[in-house]
Amino acid sequence: MGNTRRSFLTGITGAAGLTYLRSAAASTAQLKPLLATVPQSSESYWKLVGEQFPLRAGKIPMNAANLCPAPRVVSERVAELTRDEDSDISNQNRAKFHDLQEESRQKVAEHLGVSPEEIALVRNTSEANNIVNNGINLKSGDEIVIWDQNHPCNNVAWDVRAARFGYAIKRVTVPNTVKSTDEIVKLFEAAITPRTRMLSITYISNTTGMRLPAKELASLARQRGIYCHLDGAQAWGFLKMDLKDIGCDSLGASAHKWLMGPKQAGILYVRAQRIPEIWPSIVTAGWGNGVDTAAKGARKFEVMGQRDDGCLAAVGTAVDFQRAIGYANIEARTMELAAALKAGLWKINKLKPVTPADPKLSGGVVISALSDADSPKMRTLISGLYDKYGIAAVATGGLRLSPHTYNTMDDIELAVRGVRELLA
Repeated sequence: MGNTRRSFLTGITGAAGLTYLRSAAASTAQLKPLLATVPQSSESYWKLVGEQFPLRAGKIPMNAANLCPAPRVVSERVAELTRDEDSDISNQNRAKFHDLQEESRQKVAEHLGVSPEEIALVRNTSEANNIVNNGINLKSGDEIVIWDQNHPCNNVAWDVRAARFGYAIKRVTVPNTVKSTDEIVKLFEAAITPRTRMLSITYISNTTGMRLPAKELASLARQRGIYCHLDGAQAWGFLKMDLKDIGCDSLGASAHKWLMGPKQAGILYVRAQRIPEIWPSIVTAGWGNGVDTAAKGARKFEVMGQRDDGCLAAVGTAVDFQRAIGYANIEARTMELAAALKAGLWKINKLKPVTPADPKLSGGVVISALSDADSPKMRTLISGLYDKYGIAAVATGGLRLSPHTYNTMDDIELAVRGVRELLA
């Protein structure tokens, strides 16, 4: 271990265990020069990234599609600010949280290539998606086209709205045998009719790992005057996204997944021209008088009463952490881990691929089914992976493993070996 790296690690640990850093911003500033001490994108580089997380010895998180650990710098920022707030709950002391929240908004906007006025800081993807499907002006008989692989908050939520207001829901099925993005676009194009008012899709499915061609589908919708909403829960934080380039009208995502940020924080992006069309789900103190909220921009979707101030501030810290690693590096590494996982798992005779092998049609979520579709055997496999090998996986559409930048190639090899031995 080099002196620079040893000095850094010594600075954040001690005999009594982890010591709190005085400033989360300072520690993210230290990360980039620390990473420069090892070859970029080498295994040493990623092992150093992994050391920034307070992972328990012998436990290997591989469930980013559900919940990621936050790096110490993020969790300590939440704790630091929460202690500060609890130490003095006066309006005078809490006033600083407005600026900290706006810093988070600015950093998220820069990360996604949009304006801060188009970003609302909400609680998670579910809330973001429901703000859109509850707030958009539709009438009975209007048609909503959705993907049957959407998460329930972008799928069942539409069924509930349709039952209440008389919308027509059309589900598009995309088989995992598709070979190109053009095939996928044609399936959605065939579902659109003159009555279609909304296309509500998921960028990457949490149940199959399939990636939709979001840019092409957003373009298809815009050409026909159809609103396009994108669930980005499995994309934000590992894909380097430019939402202006993608062209969707809105996007929801969570900070606790691939961004590796604080819990119960998320974002809703709404394109500026579309903000007036969406009614807020909650109106309370801080809204103002009347219904004209043009000056609020996307902030009108986050008037929810008291929030977790430290959590909202730490969203910006999570973006800083990713910027220090490099957005493009994160995407490349995640895809590298997913490819290695596919290559290893799909040599096991008792498993069959669910997620497309083509990286253009997939992301960091890797799902494999048992050839005999035995669900009790799948449950035994999931529990065995954790109990015997320390690997956190879930059964969602099959065996779902979703590695991220805190994982190493050794972790991938262990996961493959564990699955092979448990299925032997």
